Amino acid sequence: MGSSARKKKEKKKDFQKTKLKVGKTKAKPDNFTDTSFKAKSIVVNQQSLATSAPSSSSQFAHYLSLASSSRSDTQRRDALSYLTSQLSSAPVNRPLPLPTSILLPKLLPLILDGSSSVRTQLLKFLRLLPASDIGDHAESALLYARAGMTHLAAEIRTDALAILEWLLEVAKEDVVSCPGGWVKTLKSFTSMMGWASSSGSTKWTSASKASFGKAGKAFPRQLLVLAQFLKAGLMESEDIREMKIGGALFPLVNMERHMIPTRSNAFAHLNLFGSSRDEEGEMYIDREDRQRVFQMLFQPAVEVGMANAKKEGGEAGRAAAVLAKVLNEGMADYSDVDDTQ
Repeated sequence: MGSSARKKKEKKKDFQKTKLKVGKTKAKPDNFTDTSFKAKSIVVNQQSLATSAPSSSSQFAHYLSLASSSRSDTQRRDALSYLTSQLSSAPVNRPLPLPTSILLPKLLPLILDGSSSVRTQLLKFLRLLPASDIGDHAESALLYARAGMTHLAAEIRTDALAILEWLLEVAKEDVVSCPGGWVKTLKSFTSMMGWASSSGSTKWTSASKASFGKAGKAFPRQLLVLAQFLKAGLMESEDIREMKIGGALFPLVNMERHMIPTRSNAFAHLNLFGSSRDEEGEMYIDREDRQRVFQMLFQPAVEVGMANAKKEGGEAGRAAAVLAKVLNEGMADYSDVDDTQ
């Protein structure tokens, strides 16, 4: 009887439901660590805490470093946007947080930046700089502008023309008279537009390649910027023209050459202490020298390319007409005199 009752109880266990205890948590393991505490303070090593905010000049220098050295396109663009907003919101007579001699060497390489938004923001910032400070840095600015004009990317070539336009607006005299500013820039134009003439002859090598495909849209713009550049180098300044019209120079001749110079380095063209320069890197201070070099090296190729642009008509034809007018006025009083004999 005893064994039979025990067997019945064991069979009954198989059909009984276990009662679950709701709300009971699982047992914690032996290596459990309680992290529910609240700390009153957290100490971080090598943390600099200051009661006062950083100065505006230090913030400006920080964002300048980001704009010139950051690897992120977005970070460079945002840093340039901050610098632009700081200059645009500052009072008119307030000096720059950093001098132009520090700003330009760091930001000019961005002319060749691969991001179009960075190049656009750079131009906005450069237009806010004082025009009187740009002339001394025209040579270094032209170095990057010429590199952009002959770049493989069409967008960079177009933005480099905008940089050159800005330079012609604020410091045209320094642009055409700085070392390499006349010959090297004209060679960059002829190379960009396909107007390069063969060495040793005045024969034009080939038709312009710039008027086809995607570059054809930028060709009229190139003609207009070239016209602005030639106008700055071949035509007399407005002040001298007004004085001649009014008769104020009579009986004086070349009076501007005998006045106190306005340049920071008035005798830089003599190159007394610098390395020897070739024809491309020479400074052409006088308008007559620029006319002579242009007539000897570039005028035949420019005239042929200009005639072909007029045949195309449309925007290119109108831009070529503007260039022709500047060229005729700039070279009207030039006489090709051989002074080597």
